[in-house]
Amino acid sequence: MMSAIVTTDLPRGKVSNRIRLGVLLPTIIVGIPLIVFVLYPLVQILGRSFSTRDGFGFGNYAAMLGNERFVRITYNSVDMTLTSTVLAVVLAYVFAYAIQRSTLPARGLFRMIAVLPLFAPSLVQAQGLVLLFGRNGIINRTFGLGIDIYGYWGIVIASVLYVFPYAFLILSAALAVADARLYESAQMLGASKWRAFRTVTLPATRYGIAAAVFVCFTLVITDFGNPMVIGGDYTVLASEVYNQVIGQANFEMGSVIGMVLLIPAAIAAITEKYISARQHALISEQSKPLIPRPDRTRDTLLGLVVGMISVAIVAVMAVVVFASFVHLWPYRMDFSLRHYAFDVQNGIQPLWNSIWISLMAAGVGVVVVTAAAYVVEKFASPATRLLYFLAILPAAVPGMVLGLGYILAFNNPSNPVYAIYGTLFIIAVANVYYYHAQGFLISSTSMKQISNRFDEASATLGGGRFHTFVKVTLPLMLPTIVGVAVFFFMRSMVTLSAVIFLVTPHTQVAAVSVLYLQDRGATNQAAAFSVCIVATVVVALLAARLLLNIFGYRKMPLIR
Repeated sequence: MMSAIVTTDLPRGKVSNRIRLGVLLPTIIVGIPLIVFVLYPLVQILGRSFSTRDGFGFGNYAAMLGNERFVRITYNSVDMTLTSTVLAVVLAYVFAYAIQRSTLPARGLFRMIAVLPLFAPSLVQAQGLVLLFGRNGIINRTFGLGIDIYGYWGIVIASVLYVFPYAFLILSAALAVADARLYESAQMLGASKWRAFRTVTLPATRYGIAAAVFVCFTLVITDFGNPMVIGGDYTVLASEVYNQVIGQANFEMGSVIGMVLLIPAAIAAITEKYISARQHALISEQSKPLIPRPDRTRDTLLGLVVGMISVAIVAVMAVVVFASFVHLWPYRMDFSLRHYAFDVQNGIQPLWNSIWISLMAAGVGVVVVTAAAYVVEKFASPATRLLYFLAILPAAVPGMVLGLGYILAFNNPSNPVYAIYGTLFIIAVANVYYYHAQGFLISSTSMKQISNRFDEASATLGGGRFHTFVKVTLPLMLPTIVGVAVFFFMRSMVTLSAVIFLVTPHTQVAAVSVLYLQDRGATNQAAAFSVCIVATVVVALLAARLLLNIFGYRKMPLIR
């Protein structure tokens, strides 16, 4: 009897070690790329910021902080960002309220208009404003208004239009559900509609407001395209990083500014996560859904605001499309297709490069974020907590900082990653890890909805984890996987800041071509490239929707 016990104890110990290894090994495999492509570049840029002629020290930081111009640029960035964030969140809240809490007609159309800027590079907003209100803008020339759009207010308006859809999507989700019983109680107690809004609606959506504020703040302060196109003499931190690295080849000072830029972005991301973690459910099984009732005064006022915002969004996008089809803006406004011949440097190749990069990012992105989400959800251990942190870390890293980190980390022949440096693939990788946090959270949220009983049933029937993952998990997650792939494709097509330091004459991408063409005054060609980027993204969305329809997911959203 004793011998039997000893005999069974030994294999159990070996099995236990194998189980631990089976849990730890996937975490290591998934974590290594995050360490290489996220953590290592950040360590490199941090180290370079402390590198001086006399060795390591705070000399670079002291020089920057003692520089009056740097202090002014920092103030410019914070001032512009706060103004843009407040305006964007307020306007998006009104827009989302009109969509979710009113009986305004054509709400579906207005919802589509609200997300239009997502399909274009960020600088398209500034590009459209220049075409409308610039020195040769169609409105300035037609009415002789003499509006000077360049500088502070130009960046603010362009930034508001750029981040508006992000704030709208967050606030629309926050306003989508409500408990009608609270409003009925407020009405019975004699509260006015305004007081009910202040005491019921605003408190119920405070977490959505906080999330929108921090997302908009991070996007605006790290945006590079709009300030470069419409900023004029008003310099911000993001454009200063570009000037230091590309203009002066001063990597040390560029790294210092990059680290300074990282601080507010990281604080915003951490604060948003902290506030979101404190959010509690507002809807219970006893809740009664709120159904908006007609209110002529309310709907008329909301309709006016929504209409003006929609006109602004459509006008900025439409004028870019229009400029791509005229002979020579603004002197010969007759119809022409000459700019779609792409008889500029590199021709149409940057667009094809962007498409290939986006396809690679979509494929690699789906694999890495799905694997990370699966390991975190199904192999829970202390190690997966570190993996989770690494997976969401890119949310706090500005694109320009990550791109600069790639230069410092991988532009070295002794580094194994140098084999892909200067290729389209390294740009695709940069896009994947720049947007890794968002893709990971989408996949993780979807995976949480799949019951663990599937794994238990599969194990009972003799199936392993891999078999269950392939036969059960992946089919159930198909809509999410397609959505994540489209997300990576779309963001890779329009991103600018994450790749501006990585492109070469042979790996030029369309979004960067728009910037260069606009910068040298080739307005029509820049507009044509922008239109092609938007058209490519729309085609990708339609193709994904068709794919889901073929597999029978007609009523399921593409991207949640």
